[in-house]
Amino acid sequence: MEEKVLIVEGTSDRKRVKKVLDENVDVICTYGTLSEEKLETLIIPIEDLDVYILVDADEAGESLRKQLKRELPNATHLYTHKGYGQVETTPFDYLAEVLRGYFKVKEMY
Repeated sequence: MEEKVLIVEGTSDRKRVKKVLDENVDVICTYGTLSEEKLETLIIPIEDLDVYILVDADEAGESLRKQLKRELPNATHLYTHKGYGQVETTPFDYLAEVLRGYFKVKEMY
């Protein structure tokens, strides 16, 4: 079985996503931009895994997404609605809709 990894920006995003997920997924926070050092410690260990990226629908999130596209070209990109802006403010039911199909989500969503 392939291990799944979900990359988000911050701890609030991780907490929100984990409330919706109904499977054990490694949710990694980037805490903003990625330095060369961070790239090595974050990206290299997960290069061969099933990687998903869910970042905010704002300028900082798009910048991070571009960087991650270069570093992890095979990753699957998931998007929150621009109207919600940030992952941490995305309603749980919409978040579940975005994650469903890639992850098991709790039945209540």
